[in-house]
Amino acid sequence: MAEIIQRDGTWAFDGSTVRITPGLHRSVPLFRQTYGEVAVPLEAISGVAFEPERRRGRLRMRLREGADPLLQATGGRLPDPADPYRLAVDVDRAGVAEYVAEEIRHALLLDQIPKEPTGSYLLPGPPVPVSVRSSDGTVSFDGTQVRIDWADTSDRVKRATGPRIIALADVVCVEWLPNSGYEDGFLRFATRETAFSKLPPEKDPYALDLWGSTRRDLLTALVATAVTARLPHPSTQAVDQPGDGPRPAVSVPPAADHHDVLLRRLRELGELHRDGVLTDEEFAVTKAAVLRGF
Repeated sequence: MAEIIQRDGTWAFDGSTVRITPGLHRSVPLFRQTYGEVAVPLEAISGVAFEPERRRGRLRMRLREGADPLLQATGGRLPDPADPYRLAVDVDRAGVAEYVAEEIRHALLLDQIPKEPTGSYLLPGPPVPVSVRSSDGTVSFDGTQVRIDWADTSDRVKRATGPRIIALADVVCVEWLPNSGYEDGFLRFATRETAFSKLPPEKDPYALDLWGSTRRDLLTALVATAVTARLPHPSTQAVDQPGDGPRPAVSVPPAADHHDVLLRRLRELGELHRDGVLTDEEFAVTKAAVLRGF
């Protein structure tokens, strides 16, 4: 067993799996604490290195492309402190960190682990159900559908469409960009119908606009990862071309009880359009979203 324990977390390698456990110190980001322990199988690892610095060094693990739904969903945009595959190391523990890295590298050579991209996810991603409250609303995923409930501060366009429910089968991909504190981020669920939409996140009924607490909005990556882990692996996805037929869908007629709500929301959208709040394109896309929702 090769193990290093630091304030920010623990790495333990037993010859086949690296268990990365977040630390309990208050400096550990909320995202890392919430994501919890990550068990990385040896076959998912591309390489590992210890990078010494004057005050604190860093253990850094590289995973094979396509092995981890977290990296697929976040696209390398997680801030360094929230990245589970980086560990800050005190100077007096540099020797231990180098030993752990060497043990992992030695096992990679013995097992002849390839560096090529994987054909399936080798890590599971977060368990479901998962729910996160962000600055733009609450997003939940139960394994079969995504639900977005808008906040009172959400754009009128979004609140006019009502809660957004998106079946997993309709999701083509998940797009995520963190809120940096200087620029807004977003979490968008692209479907075949909305993949080419040019609506900004603050008006897109299929996107959460992340503009509030960076610490809390970062948790939306949990939902992005949970959904990504249950979509077809990138290696198996064909590139959709314009004109491709839509996926087969089950048409469910709107319930009679929802008729008045549907009319009210359509009237609200019409008023926003007449008042100039919605452009012609925004009105058309949002109206279509409301009708699909019912």
